[in-house]
Parts: sequence; C-alpha cells; structure tokens
Amino acid sequence: MSILRRAAGRLVHRGWGMVRTLGAVSPLSPAGYRFRHLGEGACLAFPVGAIFGEEWIEIGAHTLVGERVSISAGMGPGVDLGPDPIVRIGGSCSIGRGSHIVGHQSLVIGSHVFTGPYVYITDQNHVYDDPEVPIGRQWPRNNPVEIGDGCWLGAGAIILPGTRIGRQSVVAGGAVVRGEFPDHCVIAGVPARIVRTFTEEEGWHAPGVVRISKTAS
Repeated sequence: MSILRRAAGRLVHRGWGMVRTLGAVSPLSPAGYRFRHLGEGACLAFPVGAIFGEEWIEIGAHTLVGERVSISAGMGPGVDLGPDPIVRIGGSCSIGRGSHIVGHQSLVIGSHVFTGPYVYITDQNHVYDDPEVPIGRQWPRNNPVEIGDGCWLGAGAIILPGTRIGRQSVVAGGAVVRGEFPDHCVIAGVPARIVRTFTEEEGWHAPGVVRISKTAS
C-alpha cells in the first residue's frame, strides 16, 4: 500500500510540475504575445494572477513575476489608453507572489528591483472631495509612480500615487510610502520616512546623526 501511495505521490508531483510549466506565461507562449513587450527569459509564474491591459504593459528580460501577481493597466479591459505604455517593469526583476501592480497613467519599476510577497503599487487613488457622493463613485486621481533601479521592497509594502524612489533604496516591510525619496536610503514606517541614508563620507547612517571622528581630540 505504501508503495502505491509513493508512486501516486510521484505522479501527482510530476503532473503538478507539468501544469506549472505549461501554465506559466513566457515570451513564446500564446498569452505572452498579448503584452506590449515581454523580454527574453521573462516569466509570469503559474498560477498567474489577474492580468489585463497587456497592450500597455512592458516587462523586461529575465524578470520573474511570482505566483498570483496581478498586473493591470487602465480601468478595465477594452479601453484604449493611447500609444504609450502605462506599466513598465525593467529587466532582471523579481516580483513577489501575491503582489498587485495597478497602473492608470504611468507606473515605472526600474531594473534589478526585488519585492517581497504581497506588495501593492499603484498610481491611482480614490478621492472624497464631495461628501454627498459615495467615494467609490467619485472619479479617482492619478499621479505617476517611479521606483529606481536596484531597489528592494519588503513584504506587504504599499507604494502610493506620486511616489518616486531613487536607486538602490530599501522599503521596509509593511511601510506605506508616498512622496519623493533619494538614492541609497532606507524607508520605513506608516507613514514612511527615511530612517537611514548613505554618503561616501559617512557610509550608512541615520539622518541628522553627526559622527565624531576617532582621531578628533
């Protein structure tokens, strides 16, 4: 009986492996041709999340999009968004499973950007200008988002409209980020703020901290 169970288990694992391979989206798969650009070696892992607006989505070479990652461009399928891409993800990125990337105007993720699972990035937010109209029925507001090359976004981070993050920066897990941040910084908290920065003279240090040289008398 145990031999039969082991054999059945091997068959199930082998079958699941084939399903994952066949279900993934790559540049040469039928679903891959729907994207504006899907670079060489790029892959959307199976099971694939909700994807729409592929004509306005670019994903660079050798980027891995994890399981159940949703990527959307525009308010919904069948809407003409114009000639330019809306969502651009650079090359050699890794997008953690269960993340959501929601673009309506311009959402740019640089190359070599890694994210943990369940990260949410959007360039659109609801408004509540009219107190007499349900918030969900008020026209939302867009503001472009840009994440620089080489950044790391921790699990559960939220990147809100209008955010610009410089190169080689870190966003701590669970941070809620809005605003402009320079290269080489660590961003954490709700709302997020800079907790560490890097300079050639000081290396990594907390902002506002003055280091005293060991040679000083």
